[in-house]
Amino acid sequence: MKLFNRLKRDDRGATAVETAFALPIFIIMLWAMIQFGLMFRAMAGIQHALGEGARLATIFPRPTDAAIKARISAKVYGIQPGVFTVPNPVEGTGYLDLSVNYVQPTSLLLLPGPTINVTRTKRVWIAS
Repeated sequence: MKLFNRLKRDDRGATAVETAFALPIFIIMLWAMIQFGLMFRAMAGIQHALGEGARLATIFPRPTDAAIKARISAKVYGIQPGVFTVPNPVEGTGYLDLSVNYVQPTSLLLLPGPTINVTRTKRVWIAS
């Protein structure tokens, strides 16, 4: 009984046990925040590229769709492992719809995370 009471009062090593439980969860949460930061940087790159494509599309005479797509592709930025795709501009009555797609598979170190799909579109009114 005396041994049990002594062990009950002895708290040496409790910090190590608590750290062993909490540290993996903290590391996974930190890695998830890094993954989301990469995604938000890619979204900023998409917005920048769409703005550059919109500036090019509004000049007169209107550039070709291939030139607009090439400008968007050249100006988009982000960090791997994501993949950017730039579809051809969609022409409407007096406007163009420019868009960029971004797909990023995520991982939570030991576990696979969700795949993030982001599509941004910008409508540009063209000069006639």
